[in-house]
Order: sequence, then structure tokens, then C-alpha cells
Amino acid sequence: MSERDATIIKKYANRRLYNTGTSTYVTLDDLGEMVKAGENFEVIDAKSGDDITRSVLTQIIFEQESRGQNLLPVNFLRSLIGFYGDQMQALVPSYLEVSMDQFALEQDRLRSEWAKTVSTTAIDAINDQVQRNMEMWQRAARMFSPFPVDEEHAEEIDAAQQSLRAGNAAHGEIDALKRQLAELQARLDALSKTESGGGS
Repeated sequence: MSERDATIIKKYANRRLYNTGTSTYVTLDDLGEMVKAGENFEVIDAKSGDDITRSVLTQIIFEQESRGQNLLPVNFLRSLIGFYGDQMQALVPSYLEVSMDQFALEQDRLRSEWAKTVSTTAIDAINDQVQRNMEMWQRAARMFSPFPVDEEHAEEIDAAQQSLRAGNAAHGEIDALKRQLAELQARLDALSKTESGGGS
């Protein structure tokens, strides 16, 4: 949309903002959403007819910053203030505009790389969880044996229980394994008592 096609927002003395495109009153938050949506607009002082777009956009930034959504580092703000009245002041707007345009061009690639990083991390976490589950199942399978408890089985039971505590108890398979381990412990205890009674 060209500057000529920009929606006119009128600002009245009572600070109310009127969108002439929709014939409704709007807020600074509404204008912020319009900016994010890529809608072009100009803010005109209803009384003087002056273009006050810059000051209104600055006010939107101030509102966002005051809510804790900080995009402007303190050192950047200090540097920016330092350029006011400086002989380099005329170059700052062009430099900032070019920098932001370049960042806008790169943002799709940056978002894609960020999504890739998050996705890889998630896949690694899932793979780790699957590996832990498989190890617990293997331990349980080895322990299903009609022999009394010995030191090796006791260590395996203890290791499996520790793995269960470290795993994600929300998974149904882990809950099932807990039940199976309890049943196995009961069976091994019963077998141990039977052998002790038989040997006396």
C-alpha cells in the first residue's frame, strides 16, 4: 500500500483516535495490531491537520516498553539519545531503516532455523524417553523367571524402580510397568518363602 492509499486516523483533542476507514474509534493497541498486520496508516491531528504519525508510533512503542515487553536495550537507547543534535544525526534514521529492512528479510530464515532447532531438541528428548522405556522393558522381561530372589535380581529390580522414578510417570506404559514390577516382586517374595520353607 502506498502512502497515498494509507488509512487516515484522526486524533482529536480528547486524545481519541478515529479510523476513517472503518468509521470507528480505535486505541493505540488497535493501531499496534494494524502495524503488525502490515496495514499502512497516517495519523492526522484533527484540528491542525498536521501529520503526527511519528509521535503516535513512538507512543505505541513507549506503551509496549512500559508493559515489560522490552525490545530496546538500555545501551541502544542511550546511544540513540546521544545522536540528537550530533552532526551524525541525519544519518541515523537511514541507518536504522536499512538495518531493520535487512532484519525483516532475514526473519523468515531465522524463524525456520529456530523451528528446526526446537524440533531437533524435541525429537532427541523423545528418542531418549523411548530408549529408557525399552531398557526398563528389557529389565522386566529378564526378571520374569520362576527362580527365587538373588542379588542380581534384587539389583535389577532396584535399577528398574530408579529408572521409573526418573521417567515420565504420565505414560501409560510406565504405569503398566510399575504394576508388573510390583507383581514380580510379590512372586519373587513368594518363591523365596517357598524355597526357605522347603529347605528347613
